Amino acid sequence: MEVRATTKGLGVSARKVRLILERLPGLSVDQSLALLRYIQSPHAASISKTVLSAASNAENNFDLDVDGLVIKRAFADEGKTQRRFRPRSRGRASPLLKRSAHITIILDERGV
Repeated sequence: MEVRATTKGLGVSARKVRLILERLPGLSVDQSLALLRYIQSPHAASISKTVLSAASNAENNFDLDVDGLVIKRAFADEGKTQRRFRPRSRGRASPLLKRSAHITIILDERGV
């Protein structure tokens, strides 16, 4: 049975998060949390919160054993982009794009 958790509106671009998420599929919940603890990125903490949320969803909502769960898919989609402008010389302005991401973690039972 697939269990999912989603974090929406994380204040980082999806491209940066995907660099971390591509390492996670195939790992158990404990292995992924151990890996995320030592990745030198400030966004790994947000991803580990999403993994913990998916694990608690599986345990509380579906009565699954957390030790038997594996990350099936982990992906990041583009969120809303805030558009801000920075003043430049001669009365002009240049855009600043503040991107966001939606992180989704899908867990499945081991061996299925």
